[in-house]
Parts: sequence; C-alpha cells; structure tokens
Amino acid sequence: MDAKLATVHDRYSATEIAAYYEAGLWEPTSFAELAAQQAAARPDRPFLIDSTSSVTFAEFRDWALRLAVGLRRSGIGRGDRVAVQLPNWAEFPVLAAALSRIGAILVPIMPIYREDEVAYVLRHSGAVAAVTCEAFRKFDHLGMFAGLRREVPELRQVYVARPDRAPDPAVATPLSDLVAEGDIEALEAEAGPDSSPDDGFLIVYTSGTTSRPKGCFHTFNTLRASAAAIAEGLRYGERDVQFGPSPITHSTGLVTSVVLPLLKGATSCLMEVFEPEAGLRWIERYGCTAAVTATPFLQMLMSAYDPEKHDASSLRFWVCAGSPIPGAVVAKAGELFSGCRTLSLYGRSENMLTTMCTAADPAEQAAHSDGAAVAGAQVEVVDQDGREVPRGEEGDIAYRGPSHMLEYFRDEAQTEALFTPDGFSRSGDLGRMDAEGYVRVTGRLKDIVIRGGMNISAREVEDHLAEHPGIAGVAVVGMPDERLGEKVCAYVTPAGPGAGPTLREITDFLRARHVAVQKLPERLEVVSELPMTATGKVKKHELREDIRTKLASG
Repeated sequence: MDAKLATVHDRYSATEIAAYYEAGLWEPTSFAELAAQQAAARPDRPFLIDSTSSVTFAEFRDWALRLAVGLRRSGIGRGDRVAVQLPNWAEFPVLAAALSRIGAILVPIMPIYREDEVAYVLRHSGAVAAVTCEAFRKFDHLGMFAGLRREVPELRQVYVARPDRAPDPAVATPLSDLVAEGDIEALEAEAGPDSSPDDGFLIVYTSGTTSRPKGCFHTFNTLRASAAAIAEGLRYGERDVQFGPSPITHSTGLVTSVVLPLLKGATSCLMEVFEPEAGLRWIERYGCTAAVTATPFLQMLMSAYDPEKHDASSLRFWVCAGSPIPGAVVAKAGELFSGCRTLSLYGRSENMLTTMCTAADPAEQAAHSDGAAVAGAQVEVVDQDGREVPRGEEGDIAYRGPSHMLEYFRDEAQTEALFTPDGFSRSGDLGRMDAEGYVRVTGRLKDIVIRGGMNISAREVEDHLAEHPGIAGVAVVGMPDERLGEKVCAYVTPAGPGAGPTLREITDFLRARHVAVQKLPERLEVVSELPMTATGKVKKHELREDIRTKLASG
C-alpha cells in the first residue's frame, strides 16, 4: 500500500464533507453495499447486458464478491492499483466493484490505447496487476501485455478475460480462475472489511496541455455525486434502460453506464463496438430510454435512422457530452425522435459533471448552452487571476463541488495550480455564463483536439513527430469535422530541401511508436515556416483559421 495516497481530507474540509453528507450529495454506502441493496430489492432484474451475456443484480453482487476474494487471495490489497483494459464487457463493472470491496484502486485504460500510452499509465500509477482481453478489433492485447511485463517490473500479474484458449502461464492467468467458490457468507468474512465510499477508488487518466496524461484520483462518492445529479436532471429511475456505446473505461461511460443505472436499479446495455444500424436494433430490442455519449454517436445514429425500418420510440433522453451540440443537431434529433429530448452536458475527468441541461429546462436550451451547475456545485467563469468575470464575458470555466477529484495522482504541483484563490478548479476551457447561470463552452486554453469526444493532447503528438528525421518544426491543431467535431491536422516544416514527408510517412512513423489510431493526423500541411509570436510560440489560432478556410474552400 502506498503511504502517500491522498485522502478525502486532503481535498475537502471537515465542513464541506459534513455539508455534502447532510445534503445527500455524498452517502455512507460503498459500491459493494449499493450493489447488495439493489440485489436485495430486485435480484432477478438484469443490471448488465453486453454482446454475449446478461447479468442480474443478484448475479452481479455475487460475482463481484467472489472475484474480490480471488483478488485478495492473489495478494492484491488496500491501496494497490490494478489496471483494466477491456471493451464494454460485464467483467469491467464487476472488477470495479470487486476492487472497491477490498480497497484496491481501479485504473481503467481505454481499449484504443497501445504500448506507448499503456506503459506510461502502468508505470505512473504503479499498477501491480492488470486485466485485459486476449484480442479486440484485431489487436493483440495479450501480446502487448506480455511485452509490457518485461518493461514494467512492478506489474506482477496479468489476467485475461474471455480467452479463446488457455494463455501461457508465464504471460497471464484466466480471470475466471480468480472467481472463488464456496458459501457467500464465508466469502464475505474472508473478503475482510469493506472500503469506505470516501477511500480512493479510481485513477482515470486524461490528456491535457502536457505531453503525458494526468491521473485523476477519485473516490466512489465523487463519482456518485455526478451520477446522482444526472439522475435527478433526467428524472431517471428503475424503469430506465441505459444505452451505453461510450467506452466504460472512460469517465463518461463509467459514470453513466455503470454508476448511474446502479444507483437507480436500472438496466445498462453495454455495446462493445458502436455501429449505427446495430445501435438502433439494440435500442428497439431492449427498449433503451437514455444515452449519454459524445455528439458524433447521435449524429451517426440519425444518419442511419429509417422510420420504416427502425423503432426508437422508447428513447426519452439523449445527452451529448464532449463538445457543444450544434443547434441543427438538436433540431434534427427532435424531428426524427419525437419522444426524445436532446440535452447537453459539459464535464471533465477532474470533476466528471460541471454543467448540464435538465428535463426541467426549455427544450431549446441545449441548442445554445451546455447547461447550468447542478445542485450542490458552483460554477464560475474566471479570468487569469481566478476572479469571476462579468456575466457574458469569456473566461476559464471553473468548478467547486462534491464531484471533484482528490488530486492529480503523484503530481502535487499541477494539482495546486488548478485552484483559484477561492477554491474553484480551473478547467482550461473557455466559456461564457449568461444572467441565468447557463454556460456555453466557446473554446479552450488547453492545447487539445477533441475527436469524437476524446481529448487528444496536441503536445503529445508533436513530441513524437519532433523526432521524425524529415521534420524540422511541427504544430498540431484540430480541424473541423462535421461528424467527429475535430480531427488531427499536422503542420510541419521539412528538414532540409525537398517536399518533406507525406501523410502516410508520418502516420507510419507514429504507428511504429504504438500511438493510438485516433491520435494519428488525418491531414498534413507542409509549410516553409510556422507562424510565430515574438517570444517564439506558434500562433496556433492562425493555423486553425488556415485549415478552416482551406476546408471551406474545398
């Protein structure tokens, strides 16, 4: 166990903690206790449905406990970090509950990440074990982890979920081997004391302004506060059925496809690979009522929708997160799915939920805002000194409330740099707040590209390309894309005479470095020089305008 793990008292004062409990924003029940309560209330109701299985609340409770005991027997204990890289399979929520039960800390890794990103997360988090799949979407995850075990000595064990064949014992152990047999009451005793909902529960890594991701260290209560606020805003209940195509190893999917339905005793349908036609069939088959995704998921669904073939009448709400929803998307969705409200939500991994439009808001609100602060939280738009700017003026969107992480894991300096003198956490996202408290995200201070709701650090891609022998200078920016919001565009100056590298050459270079496919540039602009300020900084606003103009002119 790491002696220096942050606690809830390191982030929140005793007064704040008491106030959050008194207001019901935090609760004394742990993840395991919540699962047990739902199992007692509705044992036979499906909680998780994925591509191959259906798991009731009672089965979820028992599976998580049996796995918790197996993990404990394997030597994993309180404070240990366990990395999990899985698709949207039922095993992931079960692992989250099992790790929480024994006080270990979940470190989710999205399936799209490759050696470079995964190795960093393993090393930085100090993960002692990892759980992965054998292969997913033609990528050999188990082979990747076999290599990583040699590179990361702290990684003592790798477990593999759903293997097609018995893995080499020197590489991995089947996850199913950890599931303990025996009497449930005896296993409860063997599992030992439950964790507190205020203990460390999760480290989720997010890209920002630096070349490497930061680990957002959360408790179960900080996640639950966001999920409960979403439930309140959507008037969500046990009869709801969540449609979950967003990766549950990402903040959005974890909060809305795992914690949210668990809170209310609802069913969660986990779609491991999103395909619009298949998504529409899932919605009809399971009677899905709600979804929280990046905007492109909804746009693709609308493009595939045919009222003669599809029935999406069960949908009540579709909440778009990740980037502002174009007003045209809200209008079109209202026409196609007449019984479904399209709402907007703005959040980040540091505090999950910042603002949202709710069922009580006017229908058109989501077309021109990203919502307002939810109960128990405060949002301000601040200047560079952390002072609130007048309503209507642009500034940094800042948050204070019960959903904020404890810290950036192992990064005290960046943690402290987040906060204003009044204790608000700066987001680095630009926005304006109107007189009624509704916020519209207008841009960002952080140097990122948001592709389909995924944050991509421009600096990370630039650092890799700076080592390409044919490149003298590089700047990465986001270019507009109707479906994904943005794609990666690289501006480079050649090293020496000649035309410079091609797009294929730089993407092959990045692939060889095991950079995730989604981060690869999809357009290359070779220029004689990059526009620079007097202090030597690249004028990225000029590059963004340049690529917008070029795309508009065809």
